[in-house]
Amino acid sequence: MVNDLPPLLHLHRQPRPALGRSALAEHEPRLGERIDIRSLLGIALRLGAPSTGRLRLATQADISELLAEAARSIEGQRFGLAFLLSEWTEIVDAWQITDREAYRQVPRLGRKTRIGEAQRDLIWPIFERLRKDLSERGLQTQSELFTNLARRFAESPTPIFDFIVADEAQDLSVAQLRFLVALGKRRPDSLFFTGDLGQRIFQQPFSWRALGIDLRGRSRTLHVNYRTSQQIRSKADRLLGPELSDVDGIVEKRYQTISVLNGPPPLLRIFKDRLEEEKAVAAWIAARLAEGIKPHEFGIFVRSDRELERAQAAASKAGLPARILDDRVETEFGFASIGTMHLAKGLEFRAVVVMACDEGVLRLEERLETLGDDADLEEVYNTERQLLYVACTRARDWLMVSGIRNPASEFLADLRI
Repeated sequence: MVNDLPPLLHLHRQPRPALGRSALAEHEPRLGERIDIRSLLGIALRLGAPSTGRLRLATQADISELLAEAARSIEGQRFGLAFLLSEWTEIVDAWQITDREAYRQVPRLGRKTRIGEAQRDLIWPIFERLRKDLSERGLQTQSELFTNLARRFAESPTPIFDFIVADEAQDLSVAQLRFLVALGKRRPDSLFFTGDLGQRIFQQPFSWRALGIDLRGRSRTLHVNYRTSQQIRSKADRLLGPELSDVDGIVEKRYQTISVLNGPPPLLRIFKDRLEEEKAVAAWIAARLAEGIKPHEFGIFVRSDRELERAQAAASKAGLPARILDDRVETEFGFASIGTMHLAKGLEFRAVVVMACDEGVLRLEERLETLGDDADLEEVYNTERQLLYVACTRARDWLMVSGIRNPASEFLADLRI
């Protein structure tokens, strides 16, 4: 049967395991046919793919390589590659600035490194050449894709979707939000956002109101947690403040939250070396297996790819079959999931281990060494805390957090309080 009604849409900021239509409309099969569940990038690629061929998105490696080449071609500019990359990512590409005059005038959104007009004039040709090189290679950035789609659908008289529910809204970019505004066409109640400021790990903050989304008086904080036990949630909440606010002044009062689940208190352990940590984590996992927790009900998370071997070693010692998560973030029945903290977003397990919380690993030392702007320092600390918070709150019943004493991450002190 041909469905002649416009579809509804449920979007996720990042790819994640699909929620079945039957779960959303179990007793309304006709309604279920109208629900389209996709990642935000997935829907953009589908809508933006040219009829003549496949759309090619620029990778981070593409941008870094071309930016370095462009920077070498401009004599007299003294900004390092780290600064230029952050300026491109957070200002020029994020806001899709396409000419010198617009770059001269942009207030740079709170970035503290001052750049006068003469300096902006000097480095603008770098970004201009980068845009040209990307275009000649047939590459688009994600921001460019979403911006082009926003322009197209803002001019279209017919909406593609009746309603849009966007999850993980705290990580939406400027271009993604513009795209959603265009899809909603400013119709009443066409857009519904859900998010958690404490889980913002992908996107620097910016004003939604400036882009046409004014949530003042139209937002509310949910205070009942159905996923994480009271013991785990209350401990993890110590990583964040009692209140969080966004650029537009929307406040989340986290201290009023309660959990409907109860369980054992989370375990925090600091060890003298990696071998001692692996043995202790393995023993903890073995004890949970003996209590009846199945392998696929385990998640083991670390800060970066370099620490994955530590997680694998602990799982192997415990006799726990495991698979490493990739960017598709697909868990597998019968196997524990091992991955970085960034991939923990949206997942849930009965038992979670957060390993390798060492100083220099969490917070990641590389992020501090490549900061392009003084204002980025506070942002690094905030997002590193929020990464740990995200990883810890993937646990429903059991949580173990560990590190080694060289020293351990400073964030673990908050979990001890």
